[in-house]
Amino acid sequence: MSKPFLPLDMLKNGAWAVGFDLSDGQLELLDRFASMLAETNRKFNLTRIVEPQDIVTNHYLDSLLFLRAADTADNARVIDIGAGAGFPGIPMKVARPDLIVTLLDATAKKVSFMSYAVAALGLADVELLHGRAEDLGHQRGRRENYDVACARALADLTPLVELCLPFVKVGGRLIASKGPEIDEELAAAKPMIGQLGGMVEKVVKTHIPGTDVARRLVVISKVKQTPPRFPRQYARIIRTARS
Repeated sequence: MSKPFLPLDMLKNGAWAVGFDLSDGQLELLDRFASMLAETNRKFNLTRIVEPQDIVTNHYLDSLLFLRAADTADNARVIDIGAGAGFPGIPMKVARPDLIVTLLDATAKKVSFMSYAVAALGLADVELLHGRAEDLGHQRGRRENYDVACARALADLTPLVELCLPFVKVGGRLIASKGPEIDEELAAAKPMIGQLGGMVEKVVKTHIPGTDVARRLVVISKVKQTPPRFPRQYARIIRTARS
């Protein structure tokens, strides 16, 4: 058996701290994915986080925090908006194989890598989408079709909610991962959250296991339908957020 790429004890213990007892098979899948990420990153700039220990903490454990922020039903439909190289969506799928996951990104090379990785790992019920959230959020079959939307390091909270909440069905949730200084940003976003049919359910204060990196997971419930005019084009979203 070849030597693992990742420090698997660190990954297993960190996942346990988050609330997941990863099996040997799940650990192997995550190890293979990390190796593919590092290898592909030598040719294409997918992520600045490529050291094995950093992948464990800043990619994998950080991703698993989404699953602890709020109860996610069995077989829930989850969309990862701005998935990049596959985070948090792919670690979430490995930890919870029942989830039906859509990975959305606007950068073709990142979608191509995720597609390759999903096929190589044999992950079922994973859909890849190449496009912009402000366009796809209006499409039938995408709009208000997901139980959970996840966003990690996507944007300031005000534009983030406009890009993401239109995908969430009434009764579903948006989970956004932010840093510890969230109060002012959240207060500024609340009027837009309300316009979009959302309501702040809670802010989960946590940290990445094995590090001192603090996280605030903003959980927003979808309580009514998003008005048809949202999301607007990105330039207008940004202008509004800055005004």
